Amino acid sequence: MVNKKEAVLDNAFGALSSPVRRAMLSRLSQGEATVSELASAHEISLPGISKHVRVLENAGLIRREKRGREYHCRIKPAPMREAVAWLAQHQHFWEQQFDALDNFLAEGGADD
Repeated sequence: MVNKKEAVLDNAFGALSSPVRRAMLSRLSQGEATVSELASAHEISLPGISKHVRVLENAGLIRREKRGREYHCRIKPAPMREAVAWLAQHQHFWEQQFDALDNFLAEGGADD
């Protein structure tokens, strides 16, 4: 059974797996934007863009709000903070692994 924290991470990392969604988040890091404004940077249909927006929204990475005839989007930082914290926890392990590999290769371990 997946706990809430793991579900947040799964959704965040899943949403971040798309270059289009990462570009949308980069744009939103500069401030609020409409769905149309987000779409203008991509050669994707509006329904395709809407699908990407829903994935980001379902992952909790953005908030979408209807004002008049347009949807406005803005970043919600909490899930990204969870992802960064998880990566930071695992950074030490991976640094040790890469250091060990560097030492192994420096000692000629790959030549044997």
